[in-house]
Amino acid sequence: MIWLALALALGPAHAAEPGTTAQAAATATASSPWSGLGLTRLDGTPLSVDQLKGKAVLFVNVASRCGYTRQYAGLQALWEARRDDGLVIVGVPCNQFGGQEPGSPEEIASFCRMEYGVDFPLLAKQDVNGGDRSALYSWLVGSSAGGDKDIGWNFEKFVVSRKGEVVARFGSRTAPDDADLAKAIATALGG
Repeated sequence: MIWLALALALGPAHAAEPGTTAQAAATATASSPWSGLGLTRLDGTPLSVDQLKGKAVLFVNVASRCGYTRQYAGLQALWEARRDDGLVIVGVPCNQFGGQEPGSPEEIASFCRMEYGVDFPLLAKQDVNGGDRSALYSWLVGSSAGGDKDIGWNFEKFVVSRKGEVVARFGSRTAPDDADLAKAIATALGG
């Protein structure tokens, strides 16, 4: 049902354009909410949908040279604390805000690992706004929780339930240990 709402929100012009990110986001089905999103890891390999099926997922657009970059530490701590409960954190590097993620995939991976010990999945760098917005962010932003509002800055957060429904969105200032974020994650996990 959420996919139908997304297709309607995007309108027929997007749905009719084969190969568009909007079409890819809209063609994902309720039985497999991750199909059509083309999730690619920072190293260029596909992110297996098996890593996301039946899990709650926190998507965060990240950057290495941002005032919020220190949130990597909190995200890693959250990942360590909740991954056994079924939470997956996925970082999505983006260079659209002040050019704060200019590095190569290797530089981004090295920075995250060396500075913050990050071992949660990182996707390939992508656009989260504009005409080249990725299928993932078309889906997230186009959801009812996303409100069709552009991403305002780095480190915005989207919570996706185990059923593959986008259930909450949080701004950049929301820290990984924020009580409201913790509550949304707990709800997405089903507890």
